[in-house]
Order: sequence, then structure tokens, then C-alpha cells
Amino acid sequence: MPGGLGVTIFFFLSGYLITTLMLTERERNGGINILNFYTRRVFRLMPALLISLAIAYGLTYTKMLSGSITGAGLAAQLLYFANYYGLFFDPGHTIPDGTGILWSLAVEEHFYIFYPLLMALMLGCALRPRTIGALLGVVCLAVLAWRIHLVLSPGFVSDRTYYASDTRIDSIIYGCILAIVANPRQQPNGLTAMSWVDWAIVATAGGTLLLTLLDRNLVFRETIRYSIQGLALAPLFYFAIKFPDNRLFRKLNSPWLVSLGVYSYSIYLIHYVLIMLIMRNVPALAAKSFILFPTALLLSIAYAAAIDRFVDPYFRRLRRNYRRIGAAQLAAS
Repeated sequence: MPGGLGVTIFFFLSGYLITTLMLTERERNGGINILNFYTRRVFRLMPALLISLAIAYGLTYTKMLSGSITGAGLAAQLLYFANYYGLFFDPGHTIPDGTGILWSLAVEEHFYIFYPLLMALMLGCALRPRTIGALLGVVCLAVLAWRIHLVLSPGFVSDRTYYASDTRIDSIIYGCILAIVANPRQQPNGLTAMSWVDWAIVATAGGTLLLTLLDRNLVFRETIRYSIQGLALAPLFYFAIKFPDNRLFRKLNSPWLVSLGVYSYSIYLIHYVLIMLIMRNVPALAAKSFILFPTALLLSIAYAAAIDRFVDPYFRRLRRNYRRIGAAQLAAS
């Protein structure tokens, strides 16, 4: 899968999951505890991030990994400012090699700083789901218009629209809209099989995604491509969740893919560091991508499994405790 599409799918999935969890919390507890949301987010993201950065900076300090160590670079990564730091303050020369991928984590966290507050406000005003979806759709149109403006401006560089939060958050919002307007997990499911219309929609969405990868025009790729991909992902996610036993989607629920999903965050944090580490210290593998990438993937999975076994259980318990505390606080208010 092309890396750019992979990031877009990751954004969409994140928006869908977070919104579904927020709606479930509101249905169960009568509201959304914003402070607890942020606390649980810190417990979910920060432990693996700190460990991964400690490894990357340690390898850089011992010269096993290329790159540099600076307070500004580390602060940008810890404070989720990595994307704008790379765009406007440093082109990647003051951080360890392989940690530049943290730009996408920064996009996510910039969005989730404001989104829970916005959702709590809209739900508190008793807005209907379709109204909320329409308002979020307007935000997507505004982001698209902003991308078009930037692309057509003199001196445009594609990194500006690819890495920045203000030009990529719509990929997250499309997932949020699906969760709010047509969430398959919250709909009665009396159907056991997809109709021919469903299959036609899936085929059209899949074909549309493929076409967005084939068109190499810069203006298209940095403007409407992200919007089209977000719209195409919505029906694919909808039917994959609504019909998990369908032969097209069944393998997505296989035990090894479920485990890979659990490991995905830690794999994301470390995989590129490992690729850069191998390329620097085992140059014979640099030109053998058929060996390099599977090796880095296996090492990343092993690292993620260790994080899941020895680190995450403690913080999962903390997140569960805070979820119960949040429910009690909402019940008492």
C-alpha cells in the first residue's frame, strides 16, 4: 500500500474510532468527560513514544543512527509540534533519523485538542447527528478550499499541504462523520449478506481509491485527492464493519490482524528508526529492499509485542480506572 494512502486510512480510522468511543461514553454516562479523555489519551500515547524516542536518541548519541540531538527537536516531538517544526523551523537535520514520521502523530493530536470540546458543545446543544455531520462537512470543504489556495499560490511546495495539520485534518474528520451520521456499530443489523447494490458501492469506492493513486498531477494530488479518498473510504469502512463475516472483509478480523492492530502504534513509532539503523550499520542490505523491509517489520513487531506485554498493561489499567472515574463524575453532576 502506498505510504500516503496508508496515512490517510490511519487518519480516517482514528477519527471513526475516537468518535465512536465518545458517542458510546455519552450514551452510557450521559456526557463526555473532557479531562478524562485527555488523560486517557496521554496514557495511551506517551509511554511508547517516550521509550521509542529514548531508543532513537540513544542510538544517535552512540553514532549508530544518523541525525542530530537538539533540545528544540526533542521538544517539538514530545509536544506534538513535529510537523510544523519540520516545515518551518528545521528540514529534519536536528532530529534522529527515522523520527520524522512523528509529523502524522502531531496532526492527530492537534485535531484532538479541539475536537472533544467541539463534540461536547454540539451534543450539549442537542444537535441532531445529521446536523453535526453537516457542520463537520463544512469544515472539510473549508480545508479543501485552503489547500487549493495554497497550491495555487506562488512558491508552493507540496510538503506544505502533505504534512501540515491545517491541510490534513479533513482526513480525520471524514471518519468522524461516518461515526456520527451512519455508524454501522450503532445500527440494527438484520441483514446477513451484502446486496448487489452494496457490492456495486464497494467496487466503486475501491476503484475510486485506485484512480486517486494513478493520477500524478500535482494540483490534483495536493488538493482534492485527500477529499476524494476520505469520501471513498467511508463506504468501505461502513460495509467492512457492518458485514465482518463477508468473504471480502473476513480476514480483517483474523487473530493475527487483530494483534497487528494492537501493535500498530508501537510499530509506527519504531519501524522507520529500525530501517535507518539497518541501512547505516548493515549497508549490504540497503539495496536489498526485499530483505531490508521484512527484517525491519519483524523487528518492529517484536518491539511492539514487548511494549504490549511489559508496558501497556499498566497504562491500560489506568485508562480503565479513569474511565470509571469519569462515569462516576458525570453521574454525580
